[in-house]
Amino acid sequence: MMLRYALQTVRARKAGFLGAFLALMCAAALITACGTLLDTGLRGTIRTERYAATPVVVTGDPYVHQTTVEHKKGKTKVKHKAKPIAERAWVDEGLRGRLASVPGVSRVVPELTFLAQPLTPAGTGGRTAYGHAWDSAALTPYRLTAGSAPRSDGELVVDDYLAARARLHPGDRLTVQSTRTPRSYRITGIAAPASVVRHQTSLFFSAAEARRLAGRPGQVSAFGVLPVRGTDPGRMRQAVAAVLDGTSVQVAGGDARGPAEFLDAANARTRLVSMGGAMGGTALLVAVLVVVGTFGLTVQQRHRELALLRAIAATPGQIRALLGREALIVGAAAGTVGALLGLPLGGALYARFVALGAVPATLERTVSVFPPLAALAVTLLGAWAAARIASRRITRIRPTEALAEARTAPGRPAWGRTAAGLLLLAGAAVLVVVLTSLRTEPASTPVTFLAVVVLSTSVALLGPLLVRAAALLLAGPLRLTGHGGRLATANLRGNAARMASVVTPLTLLVGMTCTVLFVQSTLGDAARAQVRDGVRADWVVAAQGPGVPHEAAQRLRAGHDTVTEVVRTTVRIGLDKYPAQGVTPAGLTRTWDPDVTAGSLDRLGPDTVAVGRLAADQHHLAPGSTLKLTLGDGTPATLTVAAVYARGLGFGDLTFAHDLLARHVDNPLASSVLVSTARTQTQLATTLREFPGLRVFSPADADALQADRQQTNAEVNYLAMGLVLAFTAIAVVNTLAMSVAERVREFALLRLAGATRRQVLRMLRTEVLSLLLLATSLGSGIALAVLTAFSVGMTGRAAPTVTPLLHLTVVAVAALLALVGSAVPGRAALRVRAVTVATARE
Repeated sequence: MMLRYALQTVRARKAGFLGAFLALMCAAALITACGTLLDTGLRGTIRTERYAATPVVVTGDPYVHQTTVEHKKGKTKVKHKAKPIAERAWVDEGLRGRLASVPGVSRVVPELTFLAQPLTPAGTGGRTAYGHAWDSAALTPYRLTAGSAPRSDGELVVDDYLAARARLHPGDRLTVQSTRTPRSYRITGIAAPASVVRHQTSLFFSAAEARRLAGRPGQVSAFGVLPVRGTDPGRMRQAVAAVLDGTSVQVAGGDARGPAEFLDAANARTRLVSMGGAMGGTALLVAVLVVVGTFGLTVQQRHRELALLRAIAATPGQIRALLGREALIVGAAAGTVGALLGLPLGGALYARFVALGAVPATLERTVSVFPPLAALAVTLLGAWAAARIASRRITRIRPTEALAEARTAPGRPAWGRTAAGLLLLAGAAVLVVVLTSLRTEPASTPVTFLAVVVLSTSVALLGPLLVRAAALLLAGPLRLTGHGGRLATANLRGNAARMASVVTPLTLLVGMTCTVLFVQSTLGDAARAQVRDGVRADWVVAAQGPGVPHEAAQRLRAGHDTVTEVVRTTVRIGLDKYPAQGVTPAGLTRTWDPDVTAGSLDRLGPDTVAVGRLAADQHHLAPGSTLKLTLGDGTPATLTVAAVYARGLGFGDLTFAHDLLARHVDNPLASSVLVSTARTQTQLATTLREFPGLRVFSPADADALQADRQQTNAEVNYLAMGLVLAFTAIAVVNTLAMSVAERVREFALLRLAGATRRQVLRMLRTEVLSLLLLATSLGSGIALAVLTAFSVGMTGRAAPTVTPLLHLTVVAVAALLALVGSAVPGRAALRVRAVTVATARE
């Protein structure tokens, strides 16, 4: 019975439920899009290319492991955790004999994978270029289509993709930037893969040259194990794993070969899960806030109808059941449409992340029914919960009071709503205080956006009181604007609940947008300021390609310049990840000043490390302390702390001697070289003319280049939160349109009383601008409080970076949305004759 009434109500009031439908549809689309990213991170396919013809691959362990044992109440609990390392883990070459002894093994092929960038005008078309020994071509396999295999150190075979792109033929010469000085090689052959290779290009060297360039004597990047014809690959993998039991290597077969080959894609899974979860969580909180507000406005518009139902003996339970079923009907339709729209939206989001380099293309997007079904379920639950929350007052008061409130708005909000708002405000204050103590970006970013949502929710609950306070403050200035201002003041006071429903999405839009825009600039500008203060060098050498070769730095040292090579990676202390750099110790204080607070950089060497204040505080380190850590390639190291410095945000939390760190990274080329010299920029460039792609910058120009890179990296975060902001902007327009549409009869009565259309629109515009002023003040205040707390925690200073022009742009966009969202439905409402509206049935 109640379901039939609900269907009839929805059918009869399609226009009234349109706003709720749009809000729920956008929420479902947003949740589906975020869910597809999360699903891709959890179950995305990484297909092997290099090891397509190799059923079993033996690689190093790409994780750091930690086992903890807890004893509680007589019970022992063992926990095992693992975190990925930053670089490729290498394997002892001596295991080859053990692998060859496994029954069913035909051949064990050692694999060397290293940086090898061809320096051609055509480039590689976005593909990553790797160098290998020709002996390992059988792992794909690659077969010669022209020419012959490389036999000497100066010979090279390229794949058919690069040959076609750069128009290379056997006999041509090709300059390759690998881990050493760029070298010209003679192309002896062109090879084609037997299976499809889309994400890499391969250059094959002679075995001796490949070992030299890999720079890992006694180690290989992997072993490919080829079986005897007829041997079951699964059984052979088990036999190989049994032989290697007790070692730290991993044995991969089947679909596990892809993650073993593409380490960046395997690590991107964790990043995508984190990103999708953060986006989805924030989107869900914003969606709940918007949907509850939208349903509250919908129920408020039907107050008279529901009051009449109460007056003719409808029980509170029946009213709740009616509204709940209506919400489920609208939610089912909106959730279905939104979930279907969310699939292409998620695809577009994934494609953009790939284009920005946040996600490698080797991690293929997964499309399944789980994200749409989850979005539909969340939409139904949200719609039902929003209807229950919105119906609390109409079902709790007496029928006579309900009829009275149908004509006049309630004098004051319920005490429960006010108490909940104050409680959330106190909770948000706690979050802001906690934020001041968080000193890592992964920990502080989720709390930052959660604090904005919680503060905006408290604004939604305290909205009627805030609107009345704003009306009291603005009463004097609004009177000066004439009759329209007086009417606007009366409406702000008399319809505070309805006006508050407009303030909430506007506050959320301004607060969230400012936080998204300025949280990255706050962190980036603080880091760049530390770099500017810490770089003492006269010039900075950087590369357009993979890095600056060690030989280039040696060439500069020959001129008696002080040269500091800088190589970067990340290391782990326990399971905690820290950015690290390796620098040349000789003459370091002439080119670099990290603001040492304890110890001395003079002691930096192969057995010592300098640590930033953050790492020192977290692990209770001081000069002379012993630090156990795991380098980027998984190699454990025990070092002595030589110094503690303050500028860790700009230079990384750990600083090693260059030669120590360069031996444990995939790319040993320097990311930059700091030069202290009396020579000019032109003279340095002349010295380096034999090294293609190197440029000499002043520190100021290098800082500007870093700012551009920072902006590129920030685009990922802007894109991640852009959907949430777009949803909030739609909610602003939707809520305003619903609020104005409800007032058709009010506008008609004003026109019958003598007001012109222009005067009514002026009154409406004055109301909207007043609400915009309140929402902008609240949103900006929320963003400022959260950004200040973020700045204190991350930089140690209460100095968030806020660009005034950008802030004004945010306010201008919010104003445009508010004015358009009110003017369009307002003009539409005024097109109908006032007498027709006033005499029509409600």
